[in-house]
Amino acid sequence: MSRLPQLTYEEMNPAQQQLHDEILAGPRTRIAGPMHTWFLNPDYGSLIQKVGAFCRYETSLLPRLSELAIIIVARHWSADVEWFAHSAIALDNGIAQATVDAIEQDRRPDFENDDEALVYNLTTSILETKRVSDELYQMAKSELGEKTLLDLTAIIGYYCNIAVQLNFFEIPDQEGRTMPKAV
Repeated sequence: MSRLPQLTYEEMNPAQQQLHDEILAGPRTRIAGPMHTWFLNPDYGSLIQKVGAFCRYETSLLPRLSELAIIIVARHWSADVEWFAHSAIALDNGIAQATVDAIEQDRRPDFENDDEALVYNLTTSILETKRVSDELYQMAKSELGEKTLLDLTAIIGYYCNIAVQLNFFEIPDQEGRTMPKAV
């Protein structure tokens, strides 16, 4: 049960309606998950939805790698909505079922692709230790480039923000599913 009501368009004030219309004018096709929290402050909602659209659709990372980072963040935070939405998208973008299953079970996957292992190492390092070693950074810089590393940090930061909002306001998955809590 969510701590917030899911407002209908008619229940929204003009600022909320403007945010609603702004969200749907971009690449998103529906109002879901964390977007319901944004109506509490439409000024914030307008800013964060633009950051989210960038992180989801416009970074220099391949969608496969972007979705991998997102599900790692979702698992770290046990963010149900984020997990169920993006684990399906990760599969659609070429992440192996075994990789998704391992991440859901909070285990390191056996990666077939070196770029996936690199994104996993970077993402888990920053989430778990709040740092990335010089060796890992230099390897990633060589493999991905600094612009892509910046984009990866934007994805990680944005989806951590979303996970916090989802968990804080107890926004449920549309089907009421929950994932096992991280140990």
